[in-house]
Amino acid sequence: MRGLGTLDVLSALLQPSVSMGSEEEEGRVVVDGRVSCATMGESEERIVMTPRGKTANSTTIMVERRKVVSQEGNVHVGGGQHSGIIINKEARPEDVEDTAAHLQLEFKVFLVNAQTQKHTQESRQLRFWFLSHVPEKERMRSAQEFFKELVAPLEFPRDYVGFIKKIMKMMQHKYKMISKVEVELKQLEESDKPPTRPMEDQTPALSEEKVLEMIESSYPNPITLKEMAKRASSTVDQVKEFIAKLAEKGLIKAMTTDCYTRVVQNETDVKVVRQMPTITSKKQPTIAIITAHYCEKLAVDTMIENQETFVRYTTVGESNIYTLGNIGAHRVVCTKLPTVGHDRSASIAAGNTTTRLLGTFQKVDHVFLVGTAGGVPHYTDYHKHVRLGDVVVATPPAGQKFIYMYCEDSKILENGSYEFETKNIAYQLQQQGLEKDGPMPWIEYMKAGNAKLQEQEMDFSRPSESTDKLYMSIGGSDVIEVSHPLPPEGSENVRDPTKPRVHLGVVASGRSVVDNDQMRQDFASQLSVVAYDQEFDAVVESVYGNRKDQYVFIRGICDYKDGTHNKDWQPYAALVAAAFMKSVICGMEPPADD
Repeated sequence: MRGLGTLDVLSALLQPSVSMGSEEEEGRVVVDGRVSCATMGESEERIVMTPRGKTANSTTIMVERRKVVSQEGNVHVGGGQHSGIIINKEARPEDVEDTAAHLQLEFKVFLVNAQTQKHTQESRQLRFWFLSHVPEKERMRSAQEFFKELVAPLEFPRDYVGFIKKIMKMMQHKYKMISKVEVELKQLEESDKPPTRPMEDQTPALSEEKVLEMIESSYPNPITLKEMAKRASSTVDQVKEFIAKLAEKGLIKAMTTDCYTRVVQNETDVKVVRQMPTITSKKQPTIAIITAHYCEKLAVDTMIENQETFVRYTTVGESNIYTLGNIGAHRVVCTKLPTVGHDRSASIAAGNTTTRLLGTFQKVDHVFLVGTAGGVPHYTDYHKHVRLGDVVVATPPAGQKFIYMYCEDSKILENGSYEFETKNIAYQLQQQGLEKDGPMPWIEYMKAGNAKLQEQEMDFSRPSESTDKLYMSIGGSDVIEVSHPLPPEGSENVRDPTKPRVHLGVVASGRSVVDNDQMRQDFASQLSVVAYDQEFDAVVESVYGNRKDQYVFIRGICDYKDGTHNKDWQPYAALVAAAFMKSVICGMEPPADD
């Protein structure tokens, strides 16, 4: 493998030059190019590098912390500024590691051949062993910090020698809680094209899709041309161009001059009303379902039988949409918030809509908040790792009662860690049907729901696994693509790549923490957060203020931020959450007769 047979070069870099023959220098004995550390004296801790194996396209090297009294064989001992480093040039069978690594991280780099200009993709996997006294949380943090420092863009080693040398020096001087790091370098494929880079948080150009997205986001509220132009940093005339195309396709309709709303699939069955009609006692819902995005409302509606939909449109204040029907033995009502976001007006609108929902349907005992969110990836633990398409159900951490947390403020402490000011605002959880590893009727509900949604413009089927890209922030605006963690050797609990997994933990929000990659990871680690959503604190406070103390947060994971950054996965994630919701409701005791 090109560049990997360079132990001699590495050895030369780590020690002063010595002549062949017999010579003593600084306690080293050099005989025919071989060094015997015969005069080290007391046992000293050294960083020892040993080759572990090599194939046509891969090389494995172990770098470990070891107390050494003497060592014989084909070795090199670092001198001067590199003292304390030993390089074994041959594999040592007695050093083979037989215990599983505590953590591992894998990333990919592209090597460019200067002559052919071809790009070769290479996998670099790091496996970590820690000293026995290091707790699990500290292992995870240290491994990630080690990795980020190793791949820092301005100091990233440009060749294999520099890469291995940097690992040894970092272990020697800074990361003394790490006992061993095994490095596996493997060439994957060759390409004529350079790699694609992630383009996060780029404002999309105005398009037909973008205009439709703005109208769907505001639904059931109509939205004006002027407001769309403002949101898109565009002109009214440019928005009009796409409005005409969407109207021609029958996807939107005008409510008043220059004011538009979405045409829903079952438009003829939707009843437009000035006020909600009186609902008989037997048809009064006992479960309310709150969604935020248009695709979430569509997904939930596929789970409801015997539907009746009522819409109250208004150009002043908030419009309301209520879909009533049955899920199992329960009467339910589903609504969509007209807007959710970071600004004050969005927060007020979401809270008001929730209050009106619970005021209109006063027999509601249980509230389900169902939709999409951003997962918290676990870069080093396969079983804790949340992936796109998975389900998160909000549950309290050990010894606590809260299931939803809002980060109001944060500050950096002297040691570089973060301190957070939080608001814990959801305290109860309806427990029926939440068995994490129990039967999965919701998989069948997903299939049935997807079949009903085939006529929609959105695609609710599961995207390709290749689109589930995982990136790690390594400082500033720089990110690096890393591999999803692999299952431990011999693990029986290996996920089916075609099916979602269920994760239990706290759901959180807060713009100050969500927008900062490192802060988001630290907040999640400290407070058992497994997902972030788009600031539902006003909604939860409204539910709690209306004395509804049975909540369920169910979130389908569509990105690794807050559920708003990956439109490809969003419809599928919404369907996953809706299907899981149905399985929970069907597992609940039927309501008592009045």
